[in-house]
Amino acid sequence: MGAFKTGLAQGWHRVTRRMSPPVFIGSALCVIAFCIFGGLFTATASGAFSGLQQSISSTFSWYYALIVTLFVIFAFWLMASPYGRLRLGPPDSRPEFSYRAWFAMLFSAGMGTGLVFWGVAEPLYHHANPLFAQGGTPEAAKEAMRYTFFHWGLHPWAIYILFGASIAYFHFRHDLPLAPRSILHPLIGRHIEGPIGHGVDILCTVGTLLGVSTSLGLGAMQINSGLAQYMDIPLQTNVQVGIIALITLIATISVVSGIKAGIRRLSLINLSLAFGLMVFVFLAGQSIYILETLVGSLGIYIQKLPEMSLWVEYTRNTDWQATWTMFYWGWWISWSPFVGVFVARISRGRTLREFVLSVMLVPTLVTFVWLSVFGGSALHIELFGAGGLNQIVQEDVSLSLHALLSELPLAGLTMMWATLVIVIFFITSSDSGSLVDDMVTSGGHPDPPRAQRVFWAVSEGSVAATLLIVGGLRAIQDASISLGFFMSFLLVAICLSFYRALSSERHMTKPGSHGEFRVAPWSRQARHRMVRSES
Repeated sequence: MGAFKTGLAQGWHRVTRRMSPPVFIGSALCVIAFCIFGGLFTATASGAFSGLQQSISSTFSWYYALIVTLFVIFAFWLMASPYGRLRLGPPDSRPEFSYRAWFAMLFSAGMGTGLVFWGVAEPLYHHANPLFAQGGTPEAAKEAMRYTFFHWGLHPWAIYILFGASIAYFHFRHDLPLAPRSILHPLIGRHIEGPIGHGVDILCTVGTLLGVSTSLGLGAMQINSGLAQYMDIPLQTNVQVGIIALITLIATISVVSGIKAGIRRLSLINLSLAFGLMVFVFLAGQSIYILETLVGSLGIYIQKLPEMSLWVEYTRNTDWQATWTMFYWGWWISWSPFVGVFVARISRGRTLREFVLSVMLVPTLVTFVWLSVFGGSALHIELFGAGGLNQIVQEDVSLSLHALLSELPLAGLTMMWATLVIVIFFITSSDSGSLVDDMVTSGGHPDPPRAQRVFWAVSEGSVAATLLIVGGLRAIQDASISLGFFMSFLLVAICLSFYRALSSERHMTKPGSHGEFRVAPWSRQARHRMVRSES
């Protein structure tokens, strides 16, 4: 009996030696509970989560508007402050990835899938039902691009920066685990290893998995819609489940291969394909109008940015802001642990200023170009062409991109091209999400075990397929966005913790130190913890 217990203990140690059992088991149980509730009691779950999400968006619109604006201000402060010279790692560390690979990975993980899905649809939605103009007019088109820029511009990337920069700072500079719990160390110290730290990691893991799973399900429907346009493939749930299985298989191979061999290569391929598609639409469409849309919308966005950031719908009895802006703010916050941890993992060796400047401004400008090319082309058809795109979007938003491409030359080829871009974007989101979940549930280890990577990749696909079959995708999507409200308090704590950590740094007095900083006293014990976890 004693030998059996000893063997059992040794087996458990082998399984959990590179795992954080409370986080792994707690996250798995929470996801299972969510899926059972959303799958077996779909109507009840849908009503409960949708009501909660709408209540948060409408009741706390002032709160979202205020804190997300503060996050943008904090990000600019990080870039402009003397701490911007600080390197995310030892003073002699240098970036692991080239700029091209780095941008490709952060863009693919950050919002590539959303831009492909909404790049045509959102401007058309706002054009038909604008906030401050008459629908269908040229003035409505300006409003449409202004608010589309607003929802996809600086604010979401500032949220991602806050999470990513803080985790990269605490991990690479102070040897704390590559996990959300580490960002609270200056505030709660060693308690990050207790229930509070476990709770933070579980919240972020569950949010990541549910968010990626719902995106996989919605993406499968969009891919199915695209295939049905030029191939004899029906719009059916079993086809969409097959698409999810294929995406999951490729994503599993990618995440097992690692960042350099898998995720990096797929991201570079997809960036080239997406850029090529954008160039084609620009050249085949109304190029001058697209450039006018980009420059004019950018000017309006810059002028109106403070007003849009702090505007709250307190004099109008509509749900527009709750439906659009507050929905987006909750969505970006709920995805911040996923994008933040992943971007932190690939950013070792960058300076803090380089990180903020690159992660916020470069993707924002690329996003504006993408929206101008696809959204501007769609608006030109509605204003000066045959029209009809808005009706298609109202009936089935997943057809928006393919509907635009059908109005341009070589429609059959470009629709296949677009479908391939969508597929790879969802693969890169899935494998990035799986890697993040694995790192967090492995105690923040930057190179977690491959078996757990397979577990999380398969779990995402299984959850997406199950919820798609039983019709619970919308319920879980509302649940994951509702989690964003609770994560917002974590982001506020990040600001306080990050500021305290940076304030405790001291300039080195040695001439020629290039502005490097001394290690803060509160982080000295972290090195022992890191060595212990790796052993």
